[in-house]
Parts: sequence; C-alpha cells; structure tokens
Amino acid sequence: MPKNLVIVESPAKAKTIEKFLGKDFVVKSCYGHIRDLVKGDNAIDIKNKFKPVYEIDPDKKQLVKELKGLADKSDIIWLASDEDREGEAISWHLSQVLELEKSKTRRIVFHEITKPAILRAIDKPRSIDMNLVDAQQARRILDRLVGFELSPILWKKVKPSLSAGRVQSVAVRVIVEREREILNFKTTFNYKVSAEFVLTDGSGKKMQAELPKRFSTYKEARAFLEKCKGATYKIKNLETKPAKKSPAAPFTTSTLQQEASRKLGFSVSQTMTIAQKLYESGHITYMRTDSVNLSEFALDAAQKEIKSSYGREYVFTRRYTTKSSGAQEAHEAIRPTYFENQVIDGDNGAKRLYDLIWKRSIASQMADAQLEKTTATISVSSAVEEFIATGEVMKFDGFLKVYLESKDDDNADEENAGMLPPLKVGDKLKLHEMTAVQKYSRPAPRYTEASLVKKLEELGIGRPSTYAPTISTIQKRGYVVKEDRDGKERTFEVLTLSASDKLKEETKTENFGSEKSKLFPSDIGSVVNDFLVKNFGEILDFGFTAMVEKEFDEIAQGQLKWNKMLESFYGPFHKTVERTIETAEKQTGERLLGTDPVSGKNVYVKIGRYGPLAQIGENTDEEKPTYASVRGNQTIERITLEEALSLFKLPRVAGKFEGKEIKVSIGKFGPYLLHDNKFVSLPKTDDPYTVEENRAIELIEAKRKSDAERVMKIYKEHEGLQVLKGRWGPYIAIGKQNFKIPKGSPAPEKLSYKEVMEIIAKQGGIKETPVKGAKKTAKKAAPKGTPAKSFAGKKTPVKKATATKVVAKKTSSKKASSKKAVAKRPVPKKASVKKVAKKKVKSKR
Repeated sequence: MPKNLVIVESPAKAKTIEKFLGKDFVVKSCYGHIRDLVKGDNAIDIKNKFKPVYEIDPDKKQLVKELKGLADKSDIIWLASDEDREGEAISWHLSQVLELEKSKTRRIVFHEITKPAILRAIDKPRSIDMNLVDAQQARRILDRLVGFELSPILWKKVKPSLSAGRVQSVAVRVIVEREREILNFKTTFNYKVSAEFVLTDGSGKKMQAELPKRFSTYKEARAFLEKCKGATYKIKNLETKPAKKSPAAPFTTSTLQQEASRKLGFSVSQTMTIAQKLYESGHITYMRTDSVNLSEFALDAAQKEIKSSYGREYVFTRRYTTKSSGAQEAHEAIRPTYFENQVIDGDNGAKRLYDLIWKRSIASQMADAQLEKTTATISVSSAVEEFIATGEVMKFDGFLKVYLESKDDDNADEENAGMLPPLKVGDKLKLHEMTAVQKYSRPAPRYTEASLVKKLEELGIGRPSTYAPTISTIQKRGYVVKEDRDGKERTFEVLTLSASDKLKEETKTENFGSEKSKLFPSDIGSVVNDFLVKNFGEILDFGFTAMVEKEFDEIAQGQLKWNKMLESFYGPFHKTVERTIETAEKQTGERLLGTDPVSGKNVYVKIGRYGPLAQIGENTDEEKPTYASVRGNQTIERITLEEALSLFKLPRVAGKFEGKEIKVSIGKFGPYLLHDNKFVSLPKTDDPYTVEENRAIELIEAKRKSDAERVMKIYKEHEGLQVLKGRWGPYIAIGKQNFKIPKGSPAPEKLSYKEVMEIIAKQGGIKETPVKGAKKTAKKAAPKGTPAKSFAGKKTPVKKATATKVVAKKTSSKKASSKKAVAKRPVPKKASVKKVAKKKVKSKR
C-alpha cells in the first residue's frame, strides 16, 4: 500500500502531478466537493450560531469509501486542493469525512503544476487554514439563506418557479439599469467636418484633417462649407513631441475574461473552462486570481526569453502590484509556467488562449514603444476655424512587437494612428474634398459578458471564482439573454465641397443599433429586479453587496468571526422577508397600451403564469379576456399597441394540403404548423405571421421524410414498439419511454422482438400508462418548495391555499397545449388545493 496519498480535485490534475512524484506516492481525485449543505429547511441551524448541516453527495459515496480505505492504509495524507477559499474548504471537508488524523495529514498549496512547485510544496506543508474555510462557509450559508427565503416570495408575488441569488440579482440589476438608460436615451446630432488636403510641392501626397468644432445644425455646417469656397489653406503651426506606450499588466481572472472575449470571442465560462485545463495540464499558473504580481522566478524566465527571441534592448523588468484592497490570497498573475514554450499541443481553443496568456505576460516585461507624435494646425483664409491633423511615427516598437491590449470600443488593434507627410510651417495646401457629416449621439453600450465582469469588479462585487458562475446563472434562470440583434435604418445628411468649389447635398442611409453577443434583460428579469429593488433595496444595493464581499475577506484574514457576520446580516433581512410576504403587492410589470379598435376593450401586456403575454379585456369582465404570447424578440417595456394587436392574428390558416387545412400558431415550445392532427415545428427563419401555403407544405413533407427515416424497425407484436434512429444513435422506443441498445447487441434493424423485450426488462421494463381520470393519492406532506417554514423554524404567514397555488405547475403535453388557440386561451382557473397536492414541483434551492 502507498506510504503517501495525495488528494486533488480533478483527474487531469492528478495525472499531471503523478508524473512528478515517485512510487511512494499515489495521487487520487475527489472530483471537487464531496459534500454540501443538505437540501431543505434543515440545512442551517440558525438558533445554534448558523451551524451548517452537510451531507455527502450520493454520487460520491463509493468514492469516499475508496478514499477512506486508502487513507487508513497510508502513512501521510497530502491534501492538495486549490489554494483559494473553495480549495481550502474542499480539503477541510475531506479531513472531516475521511476522519483524517491531524498527525498524518498535510495541507499543501501551489499556484502552478510543475515539478519544482510540487516538491517545494511538499517540503513546506501546513495545516488547514480555518479562516479561509470559514470565509467559504459564510458565503455558502449566506447565499443559501438569501436564495431560500427570497425564492418563495417570488413564487407568490411574481411567478412560480423563480429563484433569487445575492450576487446574481445584483448583476441582473446592473443589466436592467443599463437597458433602461438606453431606452430613455434621447438621441441628438451634430455635424462633423473633415477634409482631405493635397500638398502643393508637386509630390501629390495627401493628408487627413478634422475641424475640432462640431456644428449643431445643418444650416451652420452648410454656412461653414460655403465660407470655404475659394479659400486658401496653409500649415500655421507644427508641434512634434515624443510619446510612448506602455504594456498592460499580466492577466488576472477578470482581465483574462475580458481580453479573451474581445480578441478570441470566448464567453466567460468558456475562457475559465479552457484555462482550468491549461492549469491542470501544467501549462499556466492558477487561473483564479486578482493579483498582477509575478514571482522573481517568472521575471528571470521572461527576461531570458525576451533576450533570446527579440534582443536585449527589448527587456524592461516591471514589478506590478495589486491595487485592489480586497484582493484574495497572495497569488501570482496568470502566466505560462515555462516562458520558453511559445506554443503548446492541444485543441484550437487551448492553443489560442495560451498564446494570449504568453503574449500578455511577455509583453509586460518588455520595453515601452517609443513614438513621435506630430500635430499640424491648418488655417483657412476665409474662416477663423482651424483644422487639426495628427500623425504618429513609430521610433521603436518595444512591446508592440508582441502584443497590444484591446479596448471595449475598439474596432481593430491599430498600432499606428496614421502618418503625416513631411511638413513645415507655411506650406500651402490644396483642398481635395471637404465633408460635413451628420453624426448621431449614442447611448452607453450594452454589456457583453466581459464588460459586465469589469463592471462588477469596479463595484467590488464578486471575486475571481464567482464571475463566471454568476454570469452563467443569470442566463440559465432566464433573467438575462445573450444574443445578436439586428439594427435599424435611419437617414443622415452629407454635405460635400469638392476641389472645384461645388457643394453637393446628399441624404444617405445607415444601419444603427445592431448588437452582437450582448446581454439583454428578459421581461421576467426586469420584473423580478423591480420587485427586489422595491422590497429588498439594501440587498441589491451595490455598496452593501461590496461591503459583504469585504467582510468575507476579513473573515479569510481572521479579522471577523463568520457567524457574527451572518447574525448581523440575517436579523434585518429576515424581518424584511416577513414584512414583504405580508404587505408586498403582486408584480406583473403590467402596461396599458391603449384600446382595441375592434372590441373597444383595453389592451395590456404583462407577465403571466407562463411568461410575457398580451391581454385584451379586463379580468373582471363577464366575457373573459383573450390572450396572446409575446414574441421572443419583443419586450413588455417596448412593445407598441399595433405590435400587441398583431399577436392576436394567430392561429391562422396558411392554406390547404391534401384537402385539409394548415393552421399556424404559437405554443409553449414555439411556433408550429398543425395539419391532419400532426404538429410541425416552424424554424426560426420562418415567421408564423407570414408563412405561406407552399412553404408550409414543404415543411410538412420534410417532417414526414425525417420521421420515416428515423424508423429502423417496427414490431407488430407490441403496439408502438419500434427501433428509432436518434441524435446519439439507435434506441428502442415505446410510447414516451426510451431504452438504450447495449454495446455488443446485434445490428439495431436485426433485433428480434425477444431480444428487444430482454433489453427493456434489464432497464426497468415498460411502465404502465396511468388510466386517464384515475385519482392519485395526495401526499400528506406539502409539495417540495412550499414556503411553509423559514430557516428560523417560524411559519411564514402565507395562507394555505395561496402557498399551494404558488408551487403549482402546469403539466400538459406539448400536443395538448398546442391544440388550443393561443390568442383565445381562457384565463386558467385557480388550482384547487386538492389538485395541487397531486403534483410535486422541485424548487431551485
């Protein structure tokens, strides 16, 4: 048996480390956290100083048993999880669950997976840092408290199946506020004048210049160009001065996510997934860090590589320091483990991200780029205004030989601003062309994933380990969508003065407002945000959230007791929860758009039980209102009356095929065609409001062909039993049940009825379809997710019927829900307590 057992989080990390250690070491992976807070109300004992109750992940019980067996037979157990708070907590949980003896347990940390780093760590082990563990526990407990108590309120006051989170809700607020800033932005315009001049020295060289002043009206711009007719131009002044550009600091988690988004088009989670693999393979240092510091070893290695590849004159050693006072443990910046490795083996994504990290790290230790910047002032004989031309000459490229940082508003990485021809004061210029172009003001840009990370970091919200999961969570919950959106067309005026003094007026068109991979708040995201800001303003306050992060840092540094911090937070928060349950009104984001010209009834848009909808009529009217689902590219904050009324044009008849009508409508799962009682999904490229008969027939026939090709074999011995061709290969299907075909079986199309039934039997057999209308016995316990108890053990003042209604969930098949016309769907009747008791709904705790 091994003398030494090393436990790490991931198999990839274990495989890399195992290469560096001798035969006396066995390296095993615990696959991340092995236990977490129990599900349900009993996870946190609030009355006992917020004591957490943990349970082992059911999927890891066998793994825990294996690790415990190895630990019991080993002389020393080395806990080698990551060096941040999460990693420290993993080591602590392992020590508790495996019942490790302190005398034979060692905690080791390293920020790079190299042989020297691993051996140094083994030479300098330490004990588990309980301050770091407490900081992680405090965050986990606080986030559970907030989510567990806020979510049931959202179910009751907004819509079932919603959830809230402390940091995630603040991130949604940032996006919602930016969106409203854009919606409320009042566009203005002015006229920008630029000119192209030709030198009169016979060289024919041209130069660009701009008028610093902008004109606010068309009339003023035209008057200036008129003044320039017949004017003479000359160089009034020349100013040349040296300038320099300095490299950016090495990557932190945040800056890596931002730059990978701008240069490589990676999402935040994609960047972190690839970086994790690079780290575990030993290519880069630890990827969760807010430090820009480089070790002396790294500085020396970078210096050698720069000298070797570019020359001594390119070396300039810099020691960066982290400005953030809330920086976590003393990490290094993200850098290559071996600077001499300019490229690595791996897939395309890994190679590109590594290349970015290598270049950024090397550039940070290279000399400044030396420039010469020239500014020329050009006088106009007939006007007091003067044109300005600027140019740069590169004297020494320095770090630009390797890398230039991108900016959020950059269209391209340009090393030079342009060059001017040789000039001297008094030189005469000839006008080639002058233009005055109408320019519209633009609102602040919508957030990308990367710019949102930057904003959260500026606000002091979140830490390196939380950015990616936060942004992923708000998208998974449907509060925010990341998508491209087409722009709109608008006209703009252009005035052109030619060399022959002819003035031409034009009206041109441009596309504006197009977006690529931007974050937009969904309707439900906006409504939830408004409700939380109104009722839990402190929780969603940027300053308060940043203060909580700072308190976690203080816990990690041993300056604050974790349960004291939770106590000061939870008391006021829980009182607000109780008050909100009692007093807050239901939030739907309802807007009155106007009146339906046909019926004379009011037209509203709001959040319904199943999402955004338009409504004609009042809920109190004798005749029930009619409803229509809002389309995916519309929002209840921006939709117009005309757009809302158009939603009620469905269902419609698109034509006939084989003597039967083709109906078009929108159901729970999107637009569809209905023909001969069969459904055909409508692709995103087809508009349900305009799709015509020929196209509908084409889709119906394509669906029939696809369905026919899927069927590999039908069994007459059992109705509905068949072998189908699926996305992941052939499988057995009967009704709505699917069964895998095991490896080693005969060819799918040759499977006999007996063989198929044997396969089904081994996988649990065919479940009987419940008899329609048969009553199920209601469980005595309330459905999971009902907010019947708070963590404190007090009953939440919610009426029984209401509480049950909150967690009720519609369980209709796609086919059933699609048969009814969306526009004419009646208001769903209130679910009875008896019916709801039959359904069990999972809460997202």
